[in-house]
Amino acid sequence: MSRYDLLVRGGTLVVPYLGTIRADLATKDGKVAAIAVSLPPDEADTVLDATGKLVFPGAVDAHFHLGIYRPLPVDAAEETRSSLVGGATTVLSYFRTGQHYLNKTGPYAGIFPEVLSSVAGHAWTDYGFHLAPMDTAQVGEVSSLVEESGVSSFKYYMFYKGFNLSADSRDAKAFTMSDEYDLGHLYQLMEAVAAANGASDRRVSLSLHCEQAELMRLFIDRVRNSGDPQTLKAYSDARPPLTERVAIGEATTLARATDCAINLLHLSSGEALAAAREARIAMPEVDMRFEVTLHHLCLTHSELDARGGLGGKVNPPIRTAADTEALWAGVVDGTVGWVASDHACCLEQEKGDQLWPALPGFGGTALLYPILISEGMHRRGLSPARVAELVSANPARAYGLDGRKGNLLIGYDADLAIIDPDLEQEVTTDLLLSGQDHCPFEGRKVRGWPVATVLRGEIAYLNGEVLGSPRGAFVAR
Repeated sequence: MSRYDLLVRGGTLVVPYLGTIRADLATKDGKVAAIAVSLPPDEADTVLDATGKLVFPGAVDAHFHLGIYRPLPVDAAEETRSSLVGGATTVLSYFRTGQHYLNKTGPYAGIFPEVLSSVAGHAWTDYGFHLAPMDTAQVGEVSSLVEESGVSSFKYYMFYKGFNLSADSRDAKAFTMSDEYDLGHLYQLMEAVAAANGASDRRVSLSLHCEQAELMRLFIDRVRNSGDPQTLKAYSDARPPLTERVAIGEATTLARATDCAINLLHLSSGEALAAAREARIAMPEVDMRFEVTLHHLCLTHSELDARGGLGGKVNPPIRTAADTEALWAGVVDGTVGWVASDHACCLEQEKGDQLWPALPGFGGTALLYPILISEGMHRRGLSPARVAELVSANPARAYGLDGRKGNLLIGYDADLAIIDPDLEQEVTTDLLLSGQDHCPFEGRKVRGWPVATVLRGEIAYLNGEVLGSPRGAFVAR
């Protein structure tokens, strides 16, 4: 029997919070087993040559949507396959009751096992779930979900409380299948999350989609009454950064009142990032962490509108070039905790040619490491270690995976992304191995791509192809 299962030779290891070291890495039984300047190849069953490559910890794509528009088993198979292309080995997917997903409501005690059963055996990466308590009864399940179901993160959608027929052609209660989904609901949810956090040995947190509902309704009506332009700029005008700023103020104020640990998701604008910074300065006692997405870092409504189509519709909307640069500045200076994809496979037929009925969201998980290497490391001078922190170590720490995921230390899961930092490829829909039939990043030249992705010591992706069969497992947090 060989001493090691897999030996990665000749690469430069990227260790979060430490830096880079030229070393070989070996795995055994799915874990990192040895790191040394040189390890003998005859002691491993499989040898992977990483000469000239950077060896990163597998990415933890902390913002994902499995099954939002398609059946869970289909999305799990096709979209986690796409994750391997971007070097992601763990995805954390959001789930809520109501319309989309399983189109039902009821106790998570009955629904969450159904979710897990639907995904089991289909995922190419390891996976976990953030759950959204949509009614008071589900809020009462928070502690049991933490202690018995391995769920340590929850979500509240601030804009759902303002849906009505004039604003979005949907009724809030019918869509969410909830009771009073308002700031009172948010307050009691924060109380429950804070109590679970205090009783747990891990971080239990609440993630927030911050767009203020009543202002959003007003601006949507104004844009629709101005001639109903069918552009992504119009969509941004209808849900402007002011709605983010006000919602961030509401959320952080309640977080301080309840002592709730929070994550502000997909900050889309310079104004939103500024509001988040101000809240952190004003409330240093609150555990608040900030996320941005690949598309808000890299895409603008002007470039997408010039190409035509509504494939880039997403919530919050795509903004301006000034906003992308402001967000990158927050990544560079350390304000932003992590970068995620907010991956939500949405086919072109669901977009159509009418702005308001078009479903929001699109995929991006296959670009997680490539964008951070190309735009962050090469263009803006981020260190490789900072890149690893942004897409792997920091989300792992925030969401209860530290010690298993997010690093290359001995004893951690042997999840690796072996990246050629100089490999340049043009983004195409086919390259990303997703079930989605379009890509808003299409045509972008990106420098720095994974050539191999390793999940728990086994090569899952190599030189553009997935290997073996889906072997992703649920990770309790």
